[in-house]
Amino acid sequence: MTVDKLPKGLWPVMLSAFTKDNEVDTNAINILTQMYIDAGSNGLFANCLSSEMYQLTVGERLLVTKTVVRQASGKVPVVATGSFSADAGENIEFIKKIYDCGVDAVILISSILADPTQDDGHLKKQLELILEGTGNIPLGVYECPVPYKRLLSPAMMEWMASTGRFVYHKDTCCNSPSIDKKVKALGDSIFGLYNADTATSLDSLDSGAMGISPISANFYPEPYRHLLDLYYAEGRTQSVEKLHAILTMMDRVTHMFYPYAAKVFLKRRGLAIETTTRIPYEAFGNVDQIRMDALYTSFEMVCDMYGIKSVI
Repeated sequence: MTVDKLPKGLWPVMLSAFTKDNEVDTNAINILTQMYIDAGSNGLFANCLSSEMYQLTVGERLLVTKTVVRQASGKVPVVATGSFSADAGENIEFIKKIYDCGVDAVILISSILADPTQDDGHLKKQLELILEGTGNIPLGVYECPVPYKRLLSPAMMEWMASTGRFVYHKDTCCNSPSIDKKVKALGDSIFGLYNADTATSLDSLDSGAMGISPISANFYPEPYRHLLDLYYAEGRTQSVEKLHAILTMMDRVTHMFYPYAAKVFLKRRGLAIETTTRIPYEAFGNVDQIRMDALYTSFEMVCDMYGIKSVI
């Protein structure tokens, strides 16, 4: 089995959808998945933090992943998280189950594999056990901020790239110089870096990152797709810089009440999903609602300015 490189571009970190009774809503997940695809996503990250993966049961994690893969039906690749334990054996077992859902790669959470007191030597041993126990399954890694953010060093990423098994890295360091060092460490391997941070997105693309994976793409993927199209065609033109500046400012609002706010925003846009979440949130206050209204107006303004067509 040959492990293939994943495509460059936009990789939204997918929301999960729940019914009013707080059950996984597969019909709404289908609608979400199709929306991401119609908006021009190049790949999808299912069963991730935005999917409320820690609030899902084992069975629900598999159900959500299968639903996304089935709806994507090969139009775009899908990756999904497969490590929820500090025990390598448990992770190996679940990685195989997630891979059997039809995903293109299984993602490992760096902060699950090693706690804050354990060094990179321990992390490497965990990764070696997983590599040994999962055959040729393509893997990825995510610097998930929960339970804590464990950033990977360029040296660690260089070693991972050398195995020929890692294809996806969701980077959350939010630091352009650090991203540049990581991308250089990956060289011409199949291990691609996808930046979670809007503010450093252009810098990371300049460095050679494979793409971007911001949570704001769950509110409005279309402007991000347009940003990438312009960048790939023209480089960092004035038009690209202007759109990036607007998206960077808008991104500050999307982080409040997330992921609940994303579902509220999508429902306002006309997507047929409920706003139910399992992650606790506070009700919008007056100033929060004003900010959300301003975000919606900004989205409409950006679409008008750049001739971006909404897919909803």
